[in-house]
Amino acid sequence: MKVNGTHYRSIWFDHDLSEVRIIDQRWLPHRFEVVSLTTLDAFATAIRDMWVRGAPLIGATAAYGMAIEMARDASDAAMNHAWDKLHTTRPTAINLKWALDRCRAALLPLPVDERAGAALQLAHEIADEDVEINRNIGLNGLEIIRQIAARKPAGEPVRLLTHCNAGWPATVDWGTATSPMYHAFEEGIPIHVWVDETRPRNQGAMTSWELGSHGISHSYITDNAGGHLMQQGMVDMVITGTDRTTATGDVCNKIGTYLKALAARDNGVPFYVALPSPTIDWTVRDGVAEIPIEDRPEREVTFALGKLTDGTIGEVQVAPDGSPGGNPAFDVTPARLVTGLITERGVAEASEAGLAKMFPDLKGRAQ
Repeated sequence: MKVNGTHYRSIWFDHDLSEVRIIDQRWLPHRFEVVSLTTLDAFATAIRDMWVRGAPLIGATAAYGMAIEMARDASDAAMNHAWDKLHTTRPTAINLKWALDRCRAALLPLPVDERAGAALQLAHEIADEDVEINRNIGLNGLEIIRQIAARKPAGEPVRLLTHCNAGWPATVDWGTATSPMYHAFEEGIPIHVWVDETRPRNQGAMTSWELGSHGISHSYITDNAGGHLMQQGMVDMVITGTDRTTATGDVCNKIGTYLKALAARDNGVPFYVALPSPTIDWTVRDGVAEIPIEDRPEREVTFALGKLTDGTIGEVQVAPDGSPGGNPAFDVTPARLVTGLITERGVAEASEAGLAKMFPDLKGRAQ
């Protein structure tokens, strides 16, 4: 995607500097900053403290983190240490473990002196694969938007509702839930996107920022407005991303997604999830019982980060003095509430049979 006319990925390797560079997302949408990650500790901090966020981007970042560590020390001990350090940063998004397992499996059989080069090449491959996966998710989601548009009066936009940021900053490029939006916009289909603010981190502000930069019509709304909009017939389709999806089609995504799915079911609004195949955890069947839900710092709830009246970026306290905050970062939407899973191979039924049919080569693979 482009920022001020310049194309950026969310993470890339700067060959001139021999460094991994990222967009530091702590400051978006108010300030655009690029920083370098040069040590294993820096990669772990960037993932844990959400300099990078979104399951696909976390996986790609972990792969580059492993590559940087292999350039420093390519021993088995260093590899296992890097795996452990990066894996403990965020427990819910399965792409993190998927990428680390893929790196370790590919590197362990190699001679130590070949590992650094192979690790960096594999990180490049994982990043490039993510871009292509998301592009194809967009093309498959575009077909759903086309069908909705064909049933609407000429010129009336297809109204989409999304939650959290499943956009370009959450992936290496294109985004998952936003990819169909970009494809529809480029095709000339009129769309309007209702963007949930997504408290407490307000990732919806990032979605608004990237849609606005692309010229896509949108409105930034409170998290509690979605049900009302659905009741009023003002939502044609809900589309979200996912941080982990079970082998049976349960979907774990940013906190509040479950409530949107319930409202969508009550109002007959289709609820779709943009699902890259690395986000499927084939070892888990019951999402509510088995997926670990990250519990983040309470300060994210009791304080809010934003642009102050003097133009600086700072925190303001929104809770009373002494009030504790609870901050579960994700919830699970049961498969029965999901209309379909938009994958890079097509739209799958949210069920064990649907996923197995779409990914027969992956079914049963250990994460």
